[in-house]
Amino acid sequence: MQGHYLIAASAAFSIIASSQPAAAISRYNSTSMTCAAAQERIAREGAVIFRYPGRTGVTLYDRYVSSDRYCAGGEYAKSDSIPTKDVRNCPVRQCEMRPSPGDCDSFLDEGCFGWR
Repeated sequence: MQGHYLIAASAAFSIIASSQPAAAISRYNSTSMTCAAAQERIAREGAVIFRYPGRTGVTLYDRYVSSDRYCAGGEYAKSDSIPTKDVRNCPVRQCEMRPSPGDCDSFLDEGCFGWR
């Protein structure tokens, strides 16, 4: 009988533990750091959120990642850029849906099968 309680307690703990939110993601203002610092944060943390002023003055924000590993299934880490304190176009990566084979003009198009 004690074994049943242990199984029930173990199942309850598993349900509670799996319902907790994922680890918090860090948020930064990209224009307050250098490009190298922004890239280092992404490399160290795997995924971060950067906010920055858009061309029209509206604050933009998005999630940037170090590799495909931090993207959902069917996505890949596409080349992108963000403004930083020292450069207007700091190279970073952002998750995007992988194109379907019919959308690929070349095997080597970014996100297609031959890319990374």
